[in-house]
Amino acid sequence: FIELLSILWFPRWAGLVADFGGALTRPAGRPPASDGPGGRRATLAGMAVQISERFPGAGRGWARFDGPAGTQMLDTAIAAMQQWSAGGDNANGGGAFAAAQATDALVGETRVTIATLLGAAPEGVWFGPNMTTMTLAFTRTLARDWQPGDRIVVTRLDHDANVTPWRLAADDRGAHVVVADFDRESGRLAPEAVAAVLDERTRWVAVTGASNLLGTMPDITAITHAAHAAGARVFVDGVHLVPHRRVDLAQIGCDAFVTSAYKWYGPHAAAMWVDPELLAMLRPYKVRPAPESGPGRLETGTLSFEALAGMRAAAAYLLAEDVDVLAERERAVFEPLLAGLRATRGVRVVGPTDMEDRAPTVSFVVDGVHPGEVAARLAAARIAVWDGHSYAVEAVAHLGLEHSGGVVRAGVVGYVSDDDVAHLLERVASIAAARATA
Repeated sequence: FIELLSILWFPRWAGLVADFGGALTRPAGRPPASDGPGGRRATLAGMAVQISERFPGAGRGWARFDGPAGTQMLDTAIAAMQQWSAGGDNANGGGAFAAAQATDALVGETRVTIATLLGAAPEGVWFGPNMTTMTLAFTRTLARDWQPGDRIVVTRLDHDANVTPWRLAADDRGAHVVVADFDRESGRLAPEAVAAVLDERTRWVAVTGASNLLGTMPDITAITHAAHAAGARVFVDGVHLVPHRRVDLAQIGCDAFVTSAYKWYGPHAAAMWVDPELLAMLRPYKVRPAPESGPGRLETGTLSFEALAGMRAAAAYLLAEDVDVLAERERAVFEPLLAGLRATRGVRVVGPTDMEDRAPTVSFVVDGVHPGEVAARLAAARIAVWDGHSYAVEAVAHLGLEHSGGVVRAGVVGYVSDDDVAHLLERVASIAAARATA
């Protein structure tokens, strides 16, 4: 077994690690396709083959529409984690010896890579295990300076990890949480809906960059401007945004932003950016030997350094390939999925029904069939989707679907193909037709 491992693993992964190490220096994006017959579409289709080869866990006879809850890992991210664990630099940071110094360098380099991906200052980037854990810690820290009567705005569009942490922190300090509603018919959250609930006591606005349930992408730049005009700060849950849209925090102007690497082909780890001036003012809960300045003040305990190695590699991939180019390919695959579901008798798309300002994620219901049953029948056909509320409990309740099983959710990521879409549409149509004739 060891001999086989050495043959299969070391040459391949060593080459992949060398490849991702230079990714940040390669020109972003790809040359434009010709305008000949099928030009751009043909180029994107060819790109799909190249992309699919980068994900060892994808395919295997399955159509993987489960990406909104977590993607398959990229080859170079897998290689980076293995190389870090086996290459001799696996140590805690802060020491005088070479391995500890390599760890410190890894953390610093990963901060820079994530900051580059987000268009932000690296001194504001800190790491943790996932968005929920980090947001719970961050809101608890913020709440130390809240007063009774202060107000926090959340939205019904958000994942509960961007709702309940704020509620819990507000309850501890006697602050009030106000909820901004999205439009039930369109699934859209207008900036005006957020601005309408702001007042002079509002301390923070927490909003999603993209709904993990409906795919809706609110105008977070306009929301940030409205909040700042009212004297409030803005926290953006960017978990479902980063895989599908280039992010420029300098342009958005928000005060804090969080993203999870396992939603964009990396390991289970997360990064949060906080405006460095704000970060310097925070009084985080930490142990005494922890740093007194910089983002390390918010990193409680030892980080998962192997996960940081994988995160850096996945972020380098997004930068080298250009998120906008990857998103264009996703859009080309997703558009027939959305159109096909809308055209299927007995199927209702929940949320936005057009392609404007949305992630390639769609939720739907099949008339008369519980979403859990739909998901089970699709799984029997080797199609992976999610059913239920997907933690967007406020959204499902606002849509009146909390007592009927929620929705079926399907998302397109880089390794989902046109054939996968055709397979899903065929099976959904079959389920809907069987119900109609029952």
